[in-house]
Amino acid sequence: MRISAKADYAVRATAELAAAKLGTTMKAEQLAHSQEIPLKFLLNILIELKHAGLVHSHRGADGGFALARSADLITIADVIRAVEGPLATVQDIRPENLRYTGAAAELQSVWVAVRSSLRTVLEEVTLADLVGGSLPQSVSRLAGRPEAWISH
Repeated sequence: MRISAKADYAVRATAELAAAKLGTTMKAEQLAHSQEIPLKFLLNILIELKHAGLVHSHRGADGGFALARSADLITIADVIRAVEGPLATVQDIRPENLRYTGAAAELQSVWVAVRSSLRTVLEEVTLADLVGGSLPQSVSRLAGRPEAWISH
C-alpha cells in the first residue's frame, strides 16, 4: 500500500490538533511549521477535513483550527478516508465490486483481505493513541515483528 503525502500530512496535522490543549485552536501556519507541511497544501487538506466533520475553524485573532470531536473518537482511518476516500480500491473500484475470471478468479478475495487488514490497524488506532504514545497492543505487536521493518 502506498500512503500519499496528502494522507500523511492529514494524519500529522490532526495529530498536532489532538496534542493541543483541549479547546485550543491552532493557526494553519503553526500546524504547517510544526510538521513541516507546505502551507498551501495543508490549507486544502484542512478544508477537506472540515467538510468531513473532523475539524472546525474559527475566524478572528484567536481563530484557527481544532478537532471537531474528541481525539479518542477519531481514527487514522477516519482521517485518511476524509482526504483520500475509501482505504482500498483497485483502479478506483471497491474490491467487492470487482470480478475476475480464470487464473485470477481468487484475486477479488485477496483485495478484500488487504482492505480488511488495513482496517484492522487503521480503524483501531485513534489520534489519542497516536499522540499519547500508547498504540493498541495488536498494532504494537505487528510493528514489533522484525520482518515488519524489512522492505521488499
